[in-house]
Amino acid sequence: MAELVDALDSKSSAFGHVGSSPTAPTAVMGTYKRFPVTLLRGKGCWVWDDHGHQYLDAVAGIATCSLGHSDRALRRALGQQLKQLQHVSNLYQIPEQEALAHWLVENSCADSVFFCNSGAEANEAAIKLARKHGHRRRGIDRPIILTANSSFHGRTLAAISATGQPNYHKGFEPMVEGFEFFPFNDLQAFEQQLNRLEAQGPSVAAVLIEPLQGEGGVNPGEASFFRRLRELCSQHQILLIFDEVQVGMGRCGHWWGYQQLGVEPDAFTLAKGLGGGHAIGALLVKQHADLFEPGDHASTFGGNPFACKAALTVAKEIERRGLISKVQQRGAQLREGLTDLVQHFPRQLKGVRGWGLLQGLVLQDESTFTAPNVAQAALEEKLLVIAAGPKVVRVVPPLVIKPNEIRQLLQRLEATLAHFR
Repeated sequence: MAELVDALDSKSSAFGHVGSSPTAPTAVMGTYKRFPVTLLRGKGCWVWDDHGHQYLDAVAGIATCSLGHSDRALRRALGQQLKQLQHVSNLYQIPEQEALAHWLVENSCADSVFFCNSGAEANEAAIKLARKHGHRRRGIDRPIILTANSSFHGRTLAAISATGQPNYHKGFEPMVEGFEFFPFNDLQAFEQQLNRLEAQGPSVAAVLIEPLQGEGGVNPGEASFFRRLRELCSQHQILLIFDEVQVGMGRCGHWWGYQQLGVEPDAFTLAKGLGGGHAIGALLVKQHADLFEPGDHASTFGGNPFACKAALTVAKEIERRGLISKVQQRGAQLREGLTDLVQHFPRQLKGVRGWGLLQGLVLQDESTFTAPNVAQAALEEKLLVIAAGPKVVRVVPPLVIKPNEIRQLLQRLEATLAHFR
């Protein structure tokens, strides 16, 4: 096993022959450590590379391709949209945007929506909203936003400043000021920090938090913690903002992660699964948190007809196909199978955590291999999975995955783990 791990960690991976030929010169900046696979087409939960190899996709564009690849309804709707109108400025009324906003409002606790292009942009909008709330509603000169350790809120400067993982900060200092961090799910620590900050008068504008931390290791929120968090934020007139970029749009077995926890935020952000693979993000707010005025915030591409048509099609297809209940069923099947793997590989695996079709397979701390090693080795078994930190393998297949595909996923993952015995 040690030899295999060494090979996986080296530049010349033991699995370098999977997929593409040796890397050719590229004009693309080297901001990604890419797997040696070139994907050319997909259908449902399956993708094919440039050598004709077929892979079961349990990454789904990192929890993005809700309806899988090349979905018929999405192809038809977007083909029709391209024949009509793909983009106009937000200076004009956009019917597709209105239709999507109405659907989101009717199916959530929110009252209005701002559209942008990504999760990071949605969180940037939320950060601006929080600061305006701090200034206007709480009279704070330098508002503080509290976020959790191990959180992830995006790659823009303010979003990584809000991210409670110092490794994302390195090389990009100084961070944007106004963020402080607390331990996720630790009520006592949170209350102590809040009391300290508020002791001399209002200072906290908002709490920005994920219902389930995805990038930080697939860490689900605890309902008791979030209920008390809601009480404290209401008591102090602090905005409670949920980052639902990864858990929203049905992935957790409910439409929204806040439903899993039994509390409603004042605002929440969406992206990833919202567009089913097309670039769109959103900030959803309750009426009392709708503080933006004309000129406060904007986006050139946000909420254009094409992106909104994609998102509305995804939403209606999730409804039409009854995918929320299917996510619950397939999520239970996946969790049971992953739990069996933990029992089968006790020296390598510690446990399973997650909701619905966002599950994390946790490696033993003392194991000599990492989650990126497992993701690399899985290519040999024609399976795509992704790491969520060094010791958690994240499994996030399309919401349309079938029972037999879950079984194949588990079989291929078992074969992958057998490499490390």
